[in-house]
Amino acid sequence: MQQTLFIAMLTVSLAGFAFSCYRRLALVTVGSSEDRFDRPLDRLKEMLIYAVGQKRVVSRPFGLNHGVIFWAFLALALANLEFLVSGIFPAVSFALLPATVHGALLFLFDICSVATLFAVVVAAVHRTVQPPFDGARTLEAYIILAMIATLMLAYLGLNGVRIAQGMLPATTATPVSALAASLIRATPAATQLETTGNVFWWIHAVVLLGFMNFLPYSKHMHILTAIPNVFLRTMGESNTQERESFLEGNRFGAATVDRLSWKDLLDSFSCTECGRCQQSCPASSTGKALNPREVIHAIKENLLRNGAVMDKLAGDLAAERTISLIGNETKGSIKPAALWSCTSCGACMEACPVFIEHLPKIVKMRRHLVQMDASFPEELLNLFENMEQRSNPWGMAPAERSKWSSQLNLRPFEAGETEYLLFVGCSGAFDARNKQVSVALTRVLDAAGVSYGVLGKDEKCCGDSVRRLGNEYLFDQMAKATVEQFVAKGVTKVITQCPHCFTTLKNDYRQYGLELEVMHHSQLIDELVAAGRLTLSGTAEIGRTVFHDSCYLGRHNNVYQAPREVLRMAAGQEVVEMGRSRENALCCGAGGGRMWLEEHEGTPINRSRVQEALAHKPETICVSCPFCMTMFEDGIKDVTGVTTQVKDIAEVTALSLQQSLLPPSIS
Repeated sequence: MQQTLFIAMLTVSLAGFAFSCYRRLALVTVGSSEDRFDRPLDRLKEMLIYAVGQKRVVSRPFGLNHGVIFWAFLALALANLEFLVSGIFPAVSFALLPATVHGALLFLFDICSVATLFAVVVAAVHRTVQPPFDGARTLEAYIILAMIATLMLAYLGLNGVRIAQGMLPATTATPVSALAASLIRATPAATQLETTGNVFWWIHAVVLLGFMNFLPYSKHMHILTAIPNVFLRTMGESNTQERESFLEGNRFGAATVDRLSWKDLLDSFSCTECGRCQQSCPASSTGKALNPREVIHAIKENLLRNGAVMDKLAGDLAAERTISLIGNETKGSIKPAALWSCTSCGACMEACPVFIEHLPKIVKMRRHLVQMDASFPEELLNLFENMEQRSNPWGMAPAERSKWSSQLNLRPFEAGETEYLLFVGCSGAFDARNKQVSVALTRVLDAAGVSYGVLGKDEKCCGDSVRRLGNEYLFDQMAKATVEQFVAKGVTKVITQCPHCFTTLKNDYRQYGLELEVMHHSQLIDELVAAGRLTLSGTAEIGRTVFHDSCYLGRHNNVYQAPREVLRMAAGQEVVEMGRSRENALCCGAGGGRMWLEEHEGTPINRSRVQEALAHKPETICVSCPFCMTMFEDGIKDVTGVTTQVKDIAEVTALSLQQSLLPPSIS
């Protein structure tokens, strides 16, 4: 009777589980196509390291607790498989294996069960006492933890009964189950071992099958999707955006879930709701509307509410019946203010243990607002007009672009005569403070004998800000013009002082068929010193120095060591690392086009970052980005009585050269 009942329950449960998974995962297919199956061996390696190995999970202190639950879950999957099979065929079990193998498995299952039980208790206490984010104390979370704990207790109780009955040996292979057997023998249950065993068996069966069918409807769906999601991650750094096709009749950006890719939608089912993204997000941590975790959750909510009617065969009519992804009130929608708060720093993606890609989704929604609805902050109107008409954020006349170098006698770039194009960038050419960095950089290049030239008044903005702000059409026009110019002039090697120019020329322009060797000035200076072409005295008097990592140089392009090496050699000392540095560094607040927008909510991000730097009592804050320079200098002005200076690494390098090579002041 028990066997028949269990077979019926298992059949219904497996059918229900399969149907639920199908209903959920089929929704992913409403998304647009995207190729995520290239480089399968590399993907498999990454999956083993980050999904199975839990590398990102255990990189933070409490992550080890989740790692224990995950690894134990993998081991106990074997025990649960045996449980299900023996429920149908009682004679089939691991006991048929050689004694040594059976003993090893029993020991593994015993240790994993008690380790999981302990980890679950720790997780429950942690969630109660110190939740990772507001709202983390959900009934669903406690139900899941309770079900896992019940499974462990039922397994140990069942094995304890079997040992008490003499069906399993009480040996060192089952230390925890042997303890459970001793406890059972000391209770009235010792006189009814068969009944007690049946109770534990059915508790395990009901909870296991219930847990399995609860998964597809809970946030623990990530148990099924997280490992594939890591396999399907963007290989390398996520440092560019998908290009759009501007054909008549096309829609641009994403206002409904079918405008996102299927991988974007799979991301939404893979979120573990651990809260790491929002803890790392500069906008979220300074009181802005943006919360990366809620963005992903809203996409999932929107997909669940709308996916069923978004059959691709139904066309636009179905899309019109859906709830927009972008809105202020509706559940499953994201506030426009949240989208405009993003600095595109990538901290959320760096922190996510399952490689969810938040930034591309935000940019797609910005594209819809800008290109389809013409709905964007009023401050951006002048920016877009200036970029379109004069190819710089301030609307300065192109002739003004070369005035910073009027006293330097720089050579124009000529293919075959000059090796590198020095791409000065808008800030380096127009901003008064960053002009000084441009001059210092030319002094360094001259001292090393680097063959370089400039475009002068013919240089155009690379278009980084307009692309990240969602004006893809304008970026497309700007990129095409620059690519045409570079090809005509024979540009193949480029030096930049701006990480935003660096990543745009290096990564974004590949989509337009332009392959360039692009070097950030920190990389080039580091190489010049290593090659013996540039000798630094190590005497730059900058005092105690902290270094701030640019998001677009660091997280987006994995350049961390070069600027530190340059500072070490120029100043003769190691830089002081802030608490949040390298891949965990806090953004200055200027990325993603935020350089051109005021902050109307919460604490200004640059002020928070300046306070982090000043906590180390530095005489100098060193940067490697003109946007960071501006944000730090503005932030320091808000702090009374501080004499800390902000310098670019090119300026520190110039200070380390002979006196005759020091840059003149620029007004």
